[in-house]
Amino acid sequence: MTNVAPDHLGLRGINTVEQMARLKGVVPETVLPDGYAILNADDELVYNMRRDLKCKIALFSMDEDNERIKKHASNNGLYALYENGFITVCKGNWKMRVIKAVNVPLTFGGKARFMIQNVLPAVLTGYVRGFDLRDIASALTTFIPSPSQTPGRLNLFEFKNFKVLLDYAHNAAGMEALFRFIENLEGSPKVGIIAGIGDRREEDNVAMGKLAAEMFDIVYIRQDKHLRGKTEEELIAMLMKGIHSHDPNKEVKIFKNETEAITHAIEKALPGSLITMCSDVIPDALSLVMEYKEKEANKLYEFTKSDIPNMNIGKLPIT
Repeated sequence: MTNVAPDHLGLRGINTVEQMARLKGVVPETVLPDGYAILNADDELVYNMRRDLKCKIALFSMDEDNERIKKHASNNGLYALYENGFITVCKGNWKMRVIKAVNVPLTFGGKARFMIQNVLPAVLTGYVRGFDLRDIASALTTFIPSPSQTPGRLNLFEFKNFKVLLDYAHNAAGMEALFRFIENLEGSPKVGIIAGIGDRREEDNVAMGKLAAEMFDIVYIRQDKHLRGKTEEELIAMLMKGIHSHDPNKEVKIFKNETEAITHAIEKALPGSLITMCSDVIPDALSLVMEYKEKEANKLYEFTKSDIPNMNIGKLPIT
């Protein structure tokens, strides 16, 4: 259990994060007594889920000085930590360093700290299932963030003069994590493509707009394929309210759909820019971006028969 965030509130009678935590807590309650529930000790609502569990408990934390971790360690508990740059599995006060976080491709050299956090419970899961730590380390180094292995999760495309980042971030918590990541990426201006979500509360969409204004120099608003109960005008108004609450003069462009927004962003990209696309229909967005990437590659790597290695060896003059 990684976190409980104020997302999907206002749906099906769930109106507070505490109610959401109770709902999510049903999942670890199903774990059998000899199994493990792996809980985030940095999230109070997740940590408190342990009270209703009949199974074994393992914790993970990005902070080795976390008091909850120290208490767990004093009881000889099993946990994972990010400490001194390492992903580490611990039992009581016994530490087993698995790998440096910067060497895990999913973390983008340690720049994506939320991915470091995600790796911790994954490592714990492998460990309690009996995998050798060396095999876990090998798996982490060979799992590469890419359209094929992690579609829609931090897919970074390097074009000749600009970069494109595609991610599924679609709520305030996801946007905040993305914000901390792109702060560490080179690229200016930073352009963001966002959309309002029809089945979220007004305050959720306003928060998305405010975050976008903080994250990006230029904001593109596009419409989701499915509006989920609200009109285009309502969603745009909510996002604009958030954007203007941070910067009344923020440059904003509005597009009818994601295809138009992506096409405009790539074809009008300024040299050195970083374009971040928050997409809800990942296959369509990936297909379009990769189509542009292939077109650029075809232009950059055109060659003639004279470029083929060894083709003319038999025709070279003898001296």
